[in-house]
Amino acid sequence: MGAARSIAGSNEPEQQGCFLARDEWECDWFVRMNNTGGPVDVWEVAGIRSSDLVESPHHYFYYPGVIPPAQLARRH
Repeated sequence: MGAARSIAGSNEPEQQGCFLARDEWECDWFVRMNNTGGPVDVWEVAGIRSSDLVESPHHYFYYPGVIPPAQLARRH
């Protein structure tokens, strides 16, 4: 995260990992949640299995690790 604020506007990460949308609806929901007012990039992630994800206390799923750039493709 570095010095950037999260998509929900907080100064600290909500979880120690990267939230991933499991379908188009979740993707759109995360994009609409953006309260920073700035643009949002959406990336497609390859090579992550559903069993690799951890459910957060708010019932969203995240990958608890670093996703290598080679596994990313810009979506929107």
